[in-house]
Amino acid sequence: MRRAVVCALAALLLAAASASAQTAVGDLTPQALDAALAAGPAGAEAERLAERVRAWFGGREALLAGTAAPKIDGRQVAWALEVPVPLAADAPVPIVESDGVHFTRRLVRIGTTGVHAVVATLAHGDAFSWHFANGTQRLGGGQLEVYEVHADSLEHPGVPRGVTTAQAPWSSTIFAGTTRDWWVYVPAQHRQDVPSAVMVFQDGAGVRTWVPTVLDNLIASGDMPVTVALFINPGTFADGKSNRSVEYDTLSDRYARFLLEEILPEVEKTVTLRHDAAGRAIVGASSGGICAFTVAWERPDAFSKVVSWIGSFTNIASGATLREGGHNYQALVRKTPRKPIRVFLQDGANDLDNVHGSWPLANQTLASSLAWAGYDYRFEFGKGFHNNRHGRAIFPDTLRWLWRDWRSTRR
Repeated sequence: MRRAVVCALAALLLAAASASAQTAVGDLTPQALDAALAAGPAGAEAERLAERVRAWFGGREALLAGTAAPKIDGRQVAWALEVPVPLAADAPVPIVESDGVHFTRRLVRIGTTGVHAVVATLAHGDAFSWHFANGTQRLGGGQLEVYEVHADSLEHPGVPRGVTTAQAPWSSTIFAGTTRDWWVYVPAQHRQDVPSAVMVFQDGAGVRTWVPTVLDNLIASGDMPVTVALFINPGTFADGKSNRSVEYDTLSDRYARFLLEEILPEVEKTVTLRHDAAGRAIVGASSGGICAFTVAWERPDAFSKVVSWIGSFTNIASGATLREGGHNYQALVRKTPRKPIRVFLQDGANDLDNVHGSWPLANQTLASSLAWAGYDYRFEFGKGFHNNRHGRAIFPDTLRWLWRDWRSTRR
């Protein structure tokens, strides 16, 4: 009996120690690591910190290879690298540095372990590619960009929360043979007797996790109307092949028809929506960004508001003539009578440059065409790479600009 009690107590102690270790790893942040490094831990304390860092960055192997991704919290960034011990007295101090002449930091050794780490606070919007250098050895690396977290991207106490619901996979007739996952967000303020505005998001699975919080906050503050959001993935075929580029990059009215003839009527079986163009917006990134523009371009009577992050206004859908892609918009905007649409563009100087074209140049050129043609537009050009981090950072203010006159256009 006594032995059983001892074993049980030992098991409880082990479980508690495991939970404590997990909590310690979970609680490690760039700010906490910076403070721990500044304290100069030694002995057992340094060993414990080194183990926490290993766990936080994905294990010893990743640290030894230099492949552990940096940890980012707003503008604070933490890097870690492990060097095999013992170290020679004249061993070089590992550094993390940008690939260009921009940024460099010496890593701090944690006690007598081989784990080195450093934390830096970067400027809002800073972006660069980086790598580790350990003497003449170059390790790891990647792309980095950081932004302040917008207050309206965080949950606010007391703000009513909408509900996002997964829908049954949709089998399209306009894009025959494809099915897709999609979700519908309905704000807490929606009333069935008052049609809500609607926003459509391409590549919906990736943004449905954070967009609703922004919508909750801005609807509650009155900075945008009560708005239902549709998060829609591109279609796939039975063999798993994606139809994304066909749907998004092609200059045609098919995707607009898909929304207007298939998706929106299906949503309206349970949720009342506005039908006027002023009450509809569409959002996307990369190929999803040009898709958003194409929908409004083809059907300005149905969609009047566009948000394009890192839009692929390049020659991806080049067609049989090799010149049928989205790069044509820069000329079409100038040659075609102005359409009643409002356009928000975002891109970064480090965006893609490949066989299809230059994304930064394409977005700058389209913005120039929109300006020349007298469009209601805004262009945010930063330093970033091909991702939606910049777009996400400024999304609350993007929505304020996009819906700035919603009270005068509501029905």
